[in-house]
Amino acid sequence: MQQSLNPWITHPAPADGADTAAPEAHEPPEAVISEPLRGMVEPDAADRLARRTVAGSAALWVTGAHGGSGESRIADLIGGGRATHCWPVLQDGSKPRVLLVCRADIRGLTAAQSALMQWASGAAPAVDLLGLAVLADAPGKTPKPLRDFAAIVGGGAPRYWTLPWVEAWRHGDSTTLPAAREYQRFITDLAALATDTTTGTTH
Repeated sequence: MQQSLNPWITHPAPADGADTAAPEAHEPPEAVISEPLRGMVEPDAADRLARRTVAGSAALWVTGAHGGSGESRIADLIGGGRATHCWPVLQDGSKPRVLLVCRADIRGLTAAQSALMQWASGAAPAVDLLGLAVLADAPGKTPKPLRDFAAIVGGGAPRYWTLPWVEAWRHGDSTTLPAAREYQRFITDLAALATDTTTGTTH
């Protein structure tokens, strides 16, 4: 069988700690992929993320690749963000800005990879996909095999963020931005990308 173009082996995630820019100098990462890729094969129908026409609008649609992905938590941290479990299709025909979210376990990463394959093959509805956020699924350090797989999956997204476990979320409904540097940078990135009038112009 002929091997199709596979972005998951061409854009590895940066090494931990590689970004040492001061917060005031930090810029959102550039997209490594900005549109569907010629030759990418779409996933089987059973593995595709559903699409749904949604009412209203949002600065950013936070789309969970699977149940329990943490999209509601992330949407709560973003002004104007709305959580969904599908590719949003807007009633006015405009292209929504979407952040894909998953957990850092094998189920979550596999679901995210299928959703990214769907997008990259052109089988998803037209969206401005900003990237993939992978949320830790348990306290402590993610096992290396899962970190490696997350880097492979994240390489198929326009941008890729890994976010640590937040213990406070286990005990309550806090919407306070976590103090971890990864979350501070992540929210700063999304705030800039969600208001950037140029991010969707290359699609």
